[in-house]
Amino acid sequence: MNKRIHIAVLAAGILIGGLLQNTRVDAMASYTAKVYTSSLIVRSEPAACASVVGSLKSGTTVTVTDEQHGWMEIRSGSVNGWVAGYYLKKTAGTATASLSSAKTTSGSSSATVTADSLRIRGGPGTGYQVVGSLKAQDTVTVLQREDGWARIRTTGGEVGWVSAQYIASGSASTGSSKASSVSSTSFSSSGRISGKLIVIDPGHGGSDPGMLGTTYNTMEKDLTLQTAFYVRDYLTARGARVQMTRTTDQKPTLARRVQIATTLNADAFVSIHYNSSPKNVSGTLTFFYSESDDLRLARAIETRLGQGIGLKSNGLSYGNYHILRENTLPATLVELGFLSNPYDEAIVRTSAYQKKAAKAIAQGLADYFKK
Repeated sequence: MNKRIHIAVLAAGILIGGLLQNTRVDAMASYTAKVYTSSLIVRSEPAACASVVGSLKSGTTVTVTDEQHGWMEIRSGSVNGWVAGYYLKKTAGTATASLSSAKTTSGSSSATVTADSLRIRGGPGTGYQVVGSLKAQDTVTVLQREDGWARIRTTGGEVGWVSAQYIASGSASTGSSKASSVSSTSFSSSGRISGKLIVIDPGHGGSDPGMLGTTYNTMEKDLTLQTAFYVRDYLTARGARVQMTRTTDQKPTLARRVQIATTLNADAFVSIHYNSSPKNVSGTLTFFYSESDDLRLARAIETRLGQGIGLKSNGLSYGNYHILRENTLPATLVELGFLSNPYDEAIVRTSAYQKKAAKAIAQGLADYFKK
């Protein structure tokens, strides 16, 4: 999206310090996590412009000791510093207050494989070894769900983990953790979203950073990806299938993003962005193109965003954007805050805000399919 980047400098250093202090999360218990990207840059401070102090390979285990604005402070051998939090996944058996650790469900249910070929792995992540495979329409028993992954047992008795977005499941029959109960309560009236295929599009990526924050130099492409992961997690927790147009720092073309949705014949498409303006504006904005299904989907999501996520909703707006105009399925684009506004930027950098926004988007989708 072509938007004007407004560069502003805060005159008082005290204000900057105050904003940083106010958006920092409370002290958290340390826990271990694994790296899920080919090479993860470690920086001296929780900012994309901070100096590089090292890098970590995929599968590396780290100790997470703090969080700021979506960045995680880690230790791994002689390497100490800050990394982008969405490239880490908590390992089993450690304590944390994050969404990833909280959302683990147990109990058994049946499910059917929807992908042509689905790999079975030794753990809940692409960093684990492949131990088997499944084909379309194979039936499995789901034993546990964690962070968009499902622990399954095949009809032959093989046990392993698969990506939950590629299985369509029924309702769980037994127990769930406290956090999953909270999630189920939040979606108690949205059962019709189960099995729906949703395409989540994290805006920008790769050589296109999107908007740049005027106070903390936040890159929009990082925020959109992190928020999209949270949306995916909330949706898969309720049985929806999710396809993301990107899961790493890459830049699919606009045409490719639309093609992914149309090729899969998905049920809905949501593009996630953060905004910028030369004016002193704040809050979210939800776009639609057609006045039929697009508008209905956008209104469902905007209603949830407007119920309180930390920033006000500026309502609905017509958007003549390629990913909406060229989409043949219900599609909307959400702008989740203005990076040109110091107040907005300080808030949207936090994982707490991103989770609230993601939950609202998922709830809006559930509301749309309920009608």
